[in-house]
Amino acid sequence: MTRRIVRTVSQLGALAVLTIVVIFFLDNKFRVLPSAIHNALPAHHPGLVITDITVTSCSRLNVFTSCQLDSEVWHRIEKDLYLGKGWVSSAFVHIKRKKEEELLGEDKVIVDVKVGRLDPSTTVKGEGDERWESRPAGLWLKRSARRHASDSHQAVTSVDVLFGADAVDPRDGWQMVGTPLLLETSGEGQEARLSVRRGKEAPHARPVPRIGENGKFKIMQVADLHLSTGTGACRDEMPVGHNGGKCEADPRTLEFVGRLLDEEKPDMVVLSGDQINGETAPDAQSAIFKYAELFIKRKIPYATIFGNHDDEGSLPRAGQMSLIESLPYSLSAAGPEDIDGVGNYYVEVLAQGSSKHSALTIYLLDTHAYSPDEHNFKGYDWLKKNQIEWFKATAQGLKKEHAGYTHIHMDLAFIHIPLPEYRDDTLPRKGEWREGVTAPGFNSGFRDALVEEGVVMVSCGHDHANEYCALTSNEAKTPAMWMCYAGGAGFGGYGGYGGYHRRVRFFDIDLNEARIRTWKRVEYGDTGKRIDEQIIVEGGRARALDA
Repeated sequence: MTRRIVRTVSQLGALAVLTIVVIFFLDNKFRVLPSAIHNALPAHHPGLVITDITVTSCSRLNVFTSCQLDSEVWHRIEKDLYLGKGWVSSAFVHIKRKKEEELLGEDKVIVDVKVGRLDPSTTVKGEGDERWESRPAGLWLKRSARRHASDSHQAVTSVDVLFGADAVDPRDGWQMVGTPLLLETSGEGQEARLSVRRGKEAPHARPVPRIGENGKFKIMQVADLHLSTGTGACRDEMPVGHNGGKCEADPRTLEFVGRLLDEEKPDMVVLSGDQINGETAPDAQSAIFKYAELFIKRKIPYATIFGNHDDEGSLPRAGQMSLIESLPYSLSAAGPEDIDGVGNYYVEVLAQGSSKHSALTIYLLDTHAYSPDEHNFKGYDWLKKNQIEWFKATAQGLKKEHAGYTHIHMDLAFIHIPLPEYRDDTLPRKGEWREGVTAPGFNSGFRDALVEEGVVMVSCGHDHANEYCALTSNEAKTPAMWMCYAGGAGFGGYGGYGGYHRRVRFFDIDLNEARIRTWKRVEYGDTGKRIDEQIIVEGGRARALDA
């Protein structure tokens, strides 16, 4: 009896599996299931699929031209393909998109996109039997009306526009279309390029930094990249005449940073502001993607704050942070909306192993841009009272959570614009002070708040040629906190000051000894040397310079 029941159950199970496979196959070919069921299947692309793409051009001299299409049918990507620099012309990409369940029999789904002067069927190997449809600006579309085309992994589900000969798209599932759109442009910086996503939007979890099994954690601070839309022009490059006098700012900057990522293998990168050179980056997204790609392809978590130049181009801070937050391996956060600035947040680095305790807290704060009161305080802005109150309340709250950690917990901070105390030339310091400290004219007291809450090190950027660490003491004249500069890394920003070589700062944190060691690496010259290597924290406390 038992054997008969087992045999019957096995037969029913096999029949059920066969039925599911047959239905899945039929639905994939002929869409036989109701939408509510079909949409839940793994092959389905939730959201929209792209059914057409076109480019419109218009001229301010010709009132009969328009860059607008029927908004009920077409969605316009709000990026002028001339980046606003066309003498009289503008151009925009438009896409048609539909929900999969709303596709009609006559609808075609885009499965490939190319750009060129010739029909891809005549120039691309293996495409001879395919039919490509022509669109303006050298755009060629391969569309399919097959019933299951929208479920294909080749189905295009989103389109974006990026700019420059060096444009990249580091987002999962996205791919650059190789050739720029064929427009009447002047200069490579205006090259408009399509990027397309196929399939579903790839979800990704926020990374959780953790101390290594050896008890160590290395932070790479990259300051003042000053990236452009396009390859950019070098400023004050050293040595003069290097590479035959040809210097493209962004490729040289990114090659430098990439080399150090491979050699130093940091556990985390802090981008401490002015990643974007606003006035030469009319499409900030293209510039952001270039630096993000360095970390994403190496699977290195990175945290971002803004400087005074980041939002001088096409995208305000909030828009940039929203984009950065969405990228893989990003630790960045906009922070509380009820305090000044965008990018006031902290990152917890968990202890080694499977511990849920934080071993290291990294505070990142927005130092804004230019003084809101030039009459009384010329120059640059300062951290506001509500930011400092947020920091103190957060630090005090976290101390209670950190009480369960059995080793010495340490707190660090990163900002862009230096604190007024950086101007004190009587402080013990190591490293070069080449230029005037452009700190705020008004002192809002953030240095005191950092010391009160036990932060052992703060590091900034902004003044590219300054690269020192200075030791500030407490009222008892004992070492309290190190205040460091990273030094500027990017060739799109100024250098000079007697032959400054671009550089990057590292912090090697040993939680076994509660010790922090720091040094810099340069782009040219003695590129393998650790410049000004020193221990700044020992036993969880700031260490005197001559200790």
